[in-house]
Amino acid sequence: MSEEDAGKGKGSAPTPEEVEAMIKKAELPARQAAAYHPFYEGKIEIMPKAAIRDFNDFAIWYTPGVAEPCRIIEKDEEEGFRHTNRWNTIAVVSDGTRVLGLGDIGPVAGLPVMEGKSLLFKYLGGVDAYPIVLDTKDPDEIITAVKWLTPSFGGINLEDLSQPKCFYILDTLRKEATIPVWHDDQQGTATIVVAGAINALKVVGKKMDEVTISMIGAGASNIAIARVLISAGCDQKKIMMADSKGILGPNRTDIKEKYPEKWDFALKSNEEGREGGIPECMKDTDMCISASRPGPGIIKKEWVSMMADDAIIFPIANPVPEIWPWEALEGGARVVGTGRSDFPNQVNNSLGVPGIFRGTLDVYAKTITDEMCIAAAFELAKTAEDNGIHEEYIVPTMDEWEVFPREATAVALKAIEQGIARVKKSKQEIFDRAESIIKDAREKVQLMMKEGYIKMPPEVT
Repeated sequence: MSEEDAGKGKGSAPTPEEVEAMIKKAELPARQAAAYHPFYEGKIEIMPKAAIRDFNDFAIWYTPGVAEPCRIIEKDEEEGFRHTNRWNTIAVVSDGTRVLGLGDIGPVAGLPVMEGKSLLFKYLGGVDAYPIVLDTKDPDEIITAVKWLTPSFGGINLEDLSQPKCFYILDTLRKEATIPVWHDDQQGTATIVVAGAINALKVVGKKMDEVTISMIGAGASNIAIARVLISAGCDQKKIMMADSKGILGPNRTDIKEKYPEKWDFALKSNEEGREGGIPECMKDTDMCISASRPGPGIIKKEWVSMMADDAIIFPIANPVPEIWPWEALEGGARVVGTGRSDFPNQVNNSLGVPGIFRGTLDVYAKTITDEMCIAAAFELAKTAEDNGIHEEYIVPTMDEWEVFPREATAVALKAIEQGIARVKKSKQEIFDRAESIIKDAREKVQLMMKEGYIKMPPEVT
């Protein structure tokens, strides 16, 4: 890319004052979070959903009346989905070893993230999610703990587990658990990135099976993103992935024993045989997906300028992207997406996870397949396309709440098609139920805010 082309990002380069203002704005959520979390003393709570007309109703909801549904479930455990909230309850499980971009900060320090994910599940998907952090890093103990928990839940969302154990934990539980188990950082992130890629490629006029892709970071997220991208139509041979020691390829025998998933990818990708670091990985590629470590400065705008014309870049590390969006645009990128909601094009799993679980739970699906994730990705992309995609709008925003019942419907229908749904419903039945549950969750929160049961936080600037 020429020096003239490098300046083709949207708009002129920001002034130092504008950059300072943008950085201050980007740092505001952290300042607010530090004040708001102790203000509320947590973000979720348990509330009754059954009517309590007077204290005689406890004879129905508890003893002696509750014995009858217990007898019914004892005869047929599937009845547990009808007589309890198990059908709509999941656990958000973590050991705190890879929290956001913070690393191994421990289970208690990771609890605010798990509470936050639970809040997103409820408000965006109508799913009752409960955070459970485990005081162990041993993968077999984590597997055992999750299996012990399954009678209480309709699904398990694994969160912020370090690699390589996250692959082993997920693969084992998907085989052995009796309810859907997935790893948010793998399938969840992959879903929204694929959705963003579908529409970004449409914006720049390139085809998925023809583009060359660079991937920065070779952790659980990027390995899963690559797998789902390939299933969605990308050519694995045209993908280059780099970790902290360089580009993956057959020469990287250092990963063969400890990281089998990375090694398998190294053998099947990078047809050009590239070697080197991040700049060599990014050079001349059409799209760059970075899920490495928090920036800024991990990716330099000079490296973006080395990419192909009409480049797409998704620096999705949290809490700060590997490169600021305005720097990527200065470098010549045409479409930029990050994991943050305060920039255009939020490529964040919060757009995928609530809707995917909504659809999974509504048909009592036995697992969550990659095909269900791809169905969700295409529906996410279609929702944005229906609204008119462009460089700064390739995926829906979280306030476009209609995306979640649409996504849930696509997921549920795919589960039925694959024969892994316990119940079968029509497309309209699935959509109407999902829409009603999600609308109910959002309206309850708004009502509690209006009535003062949820107090407004203090202003922080």
